[in-house]
Amino acid sequence: MQVSKREYGAEQPYWPAGPFKIRLPFIHYRWETPEMIQGLVMFVVGLAMIPLLEKYLGMPYEAALAFTFVAGIGYILPALLGVPLVPGWITPAIPVVLLYLKGFEPGPEAIKALFALQLEVTFIFLFLGVTRLGSKLVDVIPNSLKSGIIIGAGIAAMMGELKVGGRIDATPISLIVGSLISAYVLFSLSFKSVVDANPLAKKIANFGMVPGMILAMIVGWVVGEYPLPEIEWGITQPDFALMFQYLTFTVGFPGWDVFLLAIPTAVIAYVIAFGDIIVGFTLVKRVEDIREDEKIEDSVDRVHLVTALRNGIHAFLAPWPGLAGPLWTAAHATVAERYAMGRKAMDSIYSGGGTFWMTGLVALFILPLVTLFKPVLPIALSLTLVLTAYICIMVGMEQLKNSVERGVAGIVAVTLAMPDPKSTVYAVAIGLVLYFLIERPKLLGRHNPEDEVIFADGEEEASAAKAAQQAKQAKETASVD
Repeated sequence: MQVSKREYGAEQPYWPAGPFKIRLPFIHYRWETPEMIQGLVMFVVGLAMIPLLEKYLGMPYEAALAFTFVAGIGYILPALLGVPLVPGWITPAIPVVLLYLKGFEPGPEAIKALFALQLEVTFIFLFLGVTRLGSKLVDVIPNSLKSGIIIGAGIAAMMGELKVGGRIDATPISLIVGSLISAYVLFSLSFKSVVDANPLAKKIANFGMVPGMILAMIVGWVVGEYPLPEIEWGITQPDFALMFQYLTFTVGFPGWDVFLLAIPTAVIAYVIAFGDIIVGFTLVKRVEDIREDEKIEDSVDRVHLVTALRNGIHAFLAPWPGLAGPLWTAAHATVAERYAMGRKAMDSIYSGGGTFWMTGLVALFILPLVTLFKPVLPIALSLTLVLTAYICIMVGMEQLKNSVERGVAGIVAVTLAMPDPKSTVYAVAIGLVLYFLIERPKLLGRHNPEDEVIFADGEEEASAAKAAQQAKQAKETASVD
């Protein structure tokens, strides 16, 4: 239960704080048990960043574990400050970030490089949020380019798992089983019909990705794809003192040359994150049409400000190869699906996301859970990437209105998914060129945006009109006879 109650059709209660809207559990929204259980399992995805911190920044496990607690603080900020999206990393950008870090020696040099990159990402989000240009980009950027970026990010995430030497080679059985079960529970039309008639199926649906992840872990242990855990008891003790030895305050700040080298990667990361914002609010819009009892504010500018705050915290206190992204696609889809079941299932979109990550932060201190999941961290990351791929492709395709947009978006998506650190820059450039050359009825000068749809669908409309005319003539001939 919560202290403040929401009237039907109104916005969830909050405390105003400048551009933010503060919401606390038990005061402004209720505690959701299914999301709490999910948080006790899904927090392991955050721990999956530890191997990358050890490899690319050259830090020991204890210091990397302390970094995950800083990340945990960042995860709770969006729901706390009025953002209805479940946050995560800029996941599809991770391969690009790692390619950038390979140019620096693990240790102080790599830490400086990652600090420079994350600080630039902070400034991009902050500038677009303060100037409110971020919300305008949603309307200014061509639909084909936005959808192409979303679809391309999904393809890139999937290809990272399927490539030779990827996790599908090392752990095929557990990854395939976990992916199929998770996809069936989250997206299957047949399972949705079972949920309506079966109470047990409805309970399973409440836990989203958890059944698939748990089953994948069990299968991985049974078939020997992952080692059995060595469970320890007590409270997790990250070494925060050691952590400070791997921050810029200790190793020093980067030079201007490093900041210049980081600019392309920072721009790429933002473009992908922008696609995540579109995906997130598209999922919110779909369920908001079902739930008329709550008005959800889709403030893109607030998302930019909160994401800037999170990246700034990371830059100075825990440089993070995954960066701080506005959306954890798979987790957000899970929350959105349960939210669509009605107010009894989930009171508010904020109660779902808020409960999920607050539980995840607490779970980081539970040593038995941390040691239980430690051997299977890769499967948690893999399932997240696979489900992210499906959702990105689904939402991206859904936004395309006609065949011309689909063609341009397809080219953008394929270009973006290429294994090249500059592929995102190429994709954006190609998408803009194709938009002006192919989609616009007038190459130069002003034009009516509605003409684009008419022009693009002209051939289809002509065919439909011709068919209607033929049917009319056949009817007249039949009546004469």
